[in-house]
Amino acid sequence: MIKFNRRMFLRSAGLGALAAGWSASAEAGTFFWKRLFSVPPRDTVLITPNDKFYIVSYAGFPAIDLAGWSLYIGGLVKKPMRMTFADFYGRPSVEMAATLICIDTLPGADTISNAVWRGIPLKSILEEAVPDPAAFDVVFHAADGYSDSIPFERAMNGDVLLAYTMNGEPLPQAHGYPLRAVVPGLYGIKNVKWITEIEVVDYDYKGYWQQRGWTDKGEIRIISRIDNPGHYQEIKGREHTVIGLAFGGYDGISRVELSTDGGKTWNPTALDPPLSPYTWVLWKYHWEIPSPGAYTLMVRAWDKRGQIQPAKLEQAYPAGASGYHTIVALVS
Repeated sequence: MIKFNRRMFLRSAGLGALAAGWSASAEAGTFFWKRLFSVPPRDTVLITPNDKFYIVSYAGFPAIDLAGWSLYIGGLVKKPMRMTFADFYGRPSVEMAATLICIDTLPGADTISNAVWRGIPLKSILEEAVPDPAAFDVVFHAADGYSDSIPFERAMNGDVLLAYTMNGEPLPQAHGYPLRAVVPGLYGIKNVKWITEIEVVDYDYKGYWQQRGWTDKGEIRIISRIDNPGHYQEIKGREHTVIGLAFGGYDGISRVELSTDGGKTWNPTALDPPLSPYTWVLWKYHWEIPSPGAYTLMVRAWDKRGQIQPAKLEQAYPAGASGYHTIVALVS
């Protein structure tokens, strides 16, 4: 079996983001540049099919035998618990639509996906185990040796899900079978897959990536993306519907604007209703094109707290990338 890690995946999937990152000089590009780096338009959908959902793993995908799997809840709790999958599956469940995004996602990249998850709220499991008043963090331990944590207060919000289905199907192996965490508003590093143990601790637990200098908070930064037209794709005629998506993490999206002149002027776009407060929104803009030529398109978004997406391009390390997604459209 081929093993993927974060860097391997990003290298194989990041061409669109790379092209977008270089777009400041794209108008001076040669014919060779256009042919080599043109990125086709993407489908923009509410739900990402399971086989299209982005995949990142630091050590491959562990094969778990459900008959031998169990979930242990321990640490600073009065009533430690061990649950089989039958125990877990037999409890009342909830369904929640939520978008996940990798912390390595550069402007315009594809490592963001949206699904409908079903499972049990983490809060209900922790309440049954009766946490100690000194609880500070809740740690997820995975079958592949990975671990990460979220604050105890966040774990008790009620919207953190221990999920066992994805878009109506059992979790695929690559996405955490048989059980994973879905934590709205936090980067994928905090949404631990293949969970075998949940531990309550009285200190700030540093997981795999935090030990390597990455953010412990893991809060998603506002992002927006242009999906159609693709970078350096040709548009024929004088009208085109520009479409894309935007995501504000826990705070949702209130507004998206598109510029067709490299950021000199900005135009409001139309937003489709999100599936839930925790998902991306799809946007569109009817573009009436004045004349043939090369146009630099940029997109930016605001969350529901009034915060605007950072314009400055910043690398993903240590707390997530930022910057406007920029493409060049060729109109003939």
